[in-house]
Amino acid sequence: MAKVFVSCVCLLAVIAASHAAYSCPKEDGQYEDPKQCDKFYECIDGLPIEKYCPDGLVFDPLNRKINKCDHVFNVDCGDRLELQPPQPTKKCPRKNGFFAHPDPAVCNIFYNCIDGEAIEITCTTGLHFDEYSGTCVWPDSAGRKGCGVVGKTLSDGFECPKDAGVDSRGLAVDHPKFAHPEDCQKFYVCLNGVTPREQGCSDGTVYNEVQQRCDAPENVPGCEDWYKDDDKKP
Repeated sequence: MAKVFVSCVCLLAVIAASHAAYSCPKEDGQYEDPKQCDKFYECIDGLPIEKYCPDGLVFDPLNRKINKCDHVFNVDCGDRLELQPPQPTKKCPRKNGFFAHPDPAVCNIFYNCIDGEAIEITCTTGLHFDEYSGTCVWPDSAGRKGCGVVGKTLSDGFECPKDAGVDSRGLAVDHPKFAHPEDCQKFYVCLNGVTPREQGCSDGTVYNEVQQRCDAPENVPGCEDWYKDDDKKP
């Protein structure tokens, strides 16, 4: 009985503290904190109960739904600039929200974080992720700097071109390919346009940069006799 009494006293103390800090309007409902965007009060019979949105979401007083917590880019916080301390996970700066890839050079990949679990999403070819809108937009609208500029170089000196979002034919692709300058059997793949990887065709074939695939030597100008050398024969 004593424990129940103590619990009731503690609960009343918490409610009283909230009541002292915030004064409820006449009508019951949920109301924003004047300083913190992810904090709100649920007023019942004139008494406020202090509550917080899940980490990464903020309170929208204009939302007519029962759950008024929403993504930051959907809410005008105004002067409510404060937020609760973040609860980051491996790829999520906060437990909920849409976040850019940690590598500033990778602008076409972002993460949808739900309760700390990250879902990787790739933008449609040619678009960049914009954190302010939570969507993929044209690069000039996103205005992100350093996209595609990375210090990744293969041992033979190959780096993905700055305009690696397009292949040698000028077509937009997710993972553009480029022919090796000296070895007809080899070619390069730029993952997401920024990370170079060396690949090779199977024995007996060479890389056709026009067709963007491995092909018979006689179909690739300059590589017709590639396998006539005994050292290169399968």
